This record gives sequence, C-alpha cells and structure tokens, in this order.
Amino acid sequence: MDSETFIYLLWGGLAIALIVAAVTDLKKRHISNWLNLVIALGAPVFWIFSGMTFWPDMISQVGLAVIIFTIFAGMFAIGAMGGGDVKLLTALALWTQWRTFLELLVIMSIAGGLLTLLMMISKQIRKTKGPIKVPYGVAIAFSGLWTIWGITGHSSQTIY
Repeated sequence: MDSETFIYLLWGGLAIALIVAAVTDLKKRHISNWLNLVIALGAPVFWIFSGMTFWPDMISQVGLAVIIFTIFAGMFAIGAMGGGDVKLLTALALWTQWRTFLELLVIMSIAGGLLTLLMMISKQIRKTKGPIKVPYGVAIAFSGLWTIWGITGHSSQTIY
C-alpha cells in the first residue's frame, strides 16, 4: 500500500471516530477520553506518512493544539463547553493546518448555533424544564467531517 492510500485510510478512520463521538455525545452527552486519545494519537501517524518535517510542521501542529486547548479550557472553566468537547477540538487541531482549522471553527460555530436553535425549539414543543444541554460534539464532528470532505474530496487539493 502506498502512503497516499494509507493517508486516505487515516482520514477515513478519523471520520469514523468523529461519527462515534457525535453519536455518543447525542445519546449520553459524553465523549470518551479513549476516543479523543485515539484521534490525537492518529495525528502523528498522519504527520509521518504525509511527509511533515519535525520543524516547523509538527511543532506547529502541537502549538495549534496547545492554543486551542487553552482557549477552550477557559470556556470549560466558565461552564460554556464540556470537557470532552475541549479534548475533541484539541485532538482535531493536530490534524489540520491552522487556516483549515479556523475554517473548521467557523463551520462548528454555525452548526452549533443551528443545533442550539433546534434544541430550544424542541424544548418549547416538549415544554420541558431545566437548562438545555447542547451536545456540541455533534457540531464539532460535523465540522470535522466537512473539513475532511473538503481536504479529501477535491482531486486538485493536496492532502495536507
């Protein structure tokens, strides 16, 4: 198997992991640490097979993940985001260049807003009490899948 095929298999594995994260967050409002760890540990394999250099490529990826973790851990600290969501975003940051990750964040924000709106409407229809617990992992997974499709779905675009 050549490295390009293997890279596409890694993207496919990431897509499956994101679907699992979305489904479990939707059902249980929880994203498992082991799933986030698998996503994070898949990134260095991707880096090696995609020909990234240690400096600056791999170090930049780790730096992006540290920045994302810091920002979203702050959101977790104020109760605006779940811990599993923070870890999932951090793991995803290891997979894409920073510009692509910024696009992912925009898509995530739009999807998260729509998801929140749908949950608010559902709460009104069902006339339930209490705060809305938005399974934001669904929006994160959607944006990750959208990004994977954008990277792998266009023959003129490079893998990384």
